[in-house]
Amino acid sequence: MQDPITFVVTVNKRDILENNFLASPCLLKPHSHQILIQEGYSSAGDAYNDAIDKSENDLIVFVHQDMIFPKPWVSQLLTSVTFLDSQAPNWGVLGCGGTAADGHGRGHLYSTGLGVLGEPFECPVPVRVLDEIVLIFRKSSGLRFDDTLPNFHLYGTDICLRAEKAGRTNYVIPAFCIHNTHPGLILPQEFYDCCNHIRQKWKGFLPIQTPCIRITRSNFPIYSRRLREAYLRYVRRKEAIGERVKNVQQLIGSLSVKY
Repeated sequence: MQDPITFVVTVNKRDILENNFLASPCLLKPHSHQILIQEGYSSAGDAYNDAIDKSENDLIVFVHQDMIFPKPWVSQLLTSVTFLDSQAPNWGVLGCGGTAADGHGRGHLYSTGLGVLGEPFECPVPVRVLDEIVLIFRKSSGLRFDDTLPNFHLYGTDICLRAEKAGRTNYVIPAFCIHNTHPGLILPQEFYDCCNHIRQKWKGFLPIQTPCIRITRSNFPIYSRRLREAYLRYVRRKEAIGERVKNVQQLIGSLSVKY
């Protein structure tokens, strides 16, 4: 019997949840894991902190509704946790993709919008910031999400910096997963509101390279991106870079990736 885990999912579309995360092969057989589905919250911080309080297990996985975990995923996670408990017990937050202190991406996963990201690796790799598609930590670590951070963006950056400030190290783990998404070229205003929140709150930690944008004192990367987005709106350019696949088993079977 595997050690039980609490999975936490914030949901705004039940069909996406049911066709993706809940259809993950690692969850199809009988299991002892707790699954908390959080709906109706105004921010990730409120939803996730409430889930921490409700969690029956120490190890908590916060995951997007459009993530798919292959059959070996839970075993790969627990292998990494066992390794870190032995070699680096003061670990903070774990994930499947992120950026290291040098600004380079780390991890190995598949995105329907971007293709295969990264290469296979064997042991957990230190990073500074994790993509919030998957975030993992122990309830006993005392880590909590920022409930003043609005909406549902960059909470992964914030929780990783909280762990760093507490003297903990964050890691990307070798647990291949699939993000069944259709990323857009134009980010919502709410994303930039969260950027401003992070920039003000963590100004002593700047620059911060998140998985999707660099946050600096000058704010130039954000100004530059917003100008590009304004151009796209003006010319009404439509560029599809991916879309969700409805048949999860077909998607998994089509991947020629070793995991």
